[in-house]
Amino acid sequence: MINSKKELLERIDETYTQIKEKNPLTHCITNSVTINDCANAVLAIGGSPFMAEDAEELEEVVTIADALVINIGKLSKEQINSMNISAEVANKTNTPIILDPVGVGVTALRNETTLNLLNNYKITAIRGNISEIKAIAKLTGVIDENNIAKGVDVNVDDIINEENLKANGEIIKELANNLDTTILASGPIDILSDGKTTVAIDNGDDMMPLITGSGCMLSSIVGSCIGGSTPFEGALVAILAMDIAGEKARAKVEDNDEGTGSFRAYLIDYLYKTNTESLVNESNIMIL
Repeated sequence: MINSKKELLERIDETYTQIKEKNPLTHCITNSVTINDCANAVLAIGGSPFMAEDAEELEEVVTIADALVINIGKLSKEQINSMNISAEVANKTNTPIILDPVGVGVTALRNETTLNLLNNYKITAIRGNISEIKAIAKLTGVIDENNIAKGVDVNVDDIINEENLKANGEIIKELANNLDTTILASGPIDILSDGKTTVAIDNGDDMMPLITGSGCMLSSIVGSCIGGSTPFEGALVAILAMDIAGEKARAKVEDNDEGTGSFRAYLIDYLYKTNTESLVNESNIMIL
């Protein structure tokens, strides 16, 4: 358990150095809508992306990977089969699995796929928006709320703010404990918990949800960062890198009077330019 912000900042410095030195091989089973952005984000943060889905090669790929990212954004029977094969191998090889439960709570297929992965495999970390995290909490009996999911986007009633921060932090902490995993709920304020330490990160920019794939990119770099370090510290470095890059990308867009297309490119640029100084000095973290 981490008890002070000073200790958090010290770990951020150490963790980012480990990630850059390791260049973690990150196997991503993600969706075709965002696969290119995910690969570039992994490269930018200092990882090495591998986007394999064919059942014939998955065992070989997962065996050498440092992390497996499973993103259920665009499901098919073939992809679900690939996810199960990869997860089984990952558990045998102690390879961390990072789950992005895109749109869970929206359809029966997404609910069934998510529960199957949670019930049958050891999931190291879950990264989703707060509506997706609450949907999992409901499916697993942690809460009994019944908010209506809004596609792959967060429900407006769920958006994390200063008023509901503590209550959402308790839900995420309890869910992390129940599932024995690390959970990152991203939004205007992000919440990260491993069931012991729970923190809020108040960085980022409201332009980030306006491009397709920012969440998928985040999940992929969470995979890389965990593959190069440990679950809580890796997820913390990933969200800080993404949020701070988003802030700098927005500033660049405004300076040049540009739009979301330029923002998307600058986001990758500033992920690439991430350094320990910015992660430590520009972070806005609070222990809950």
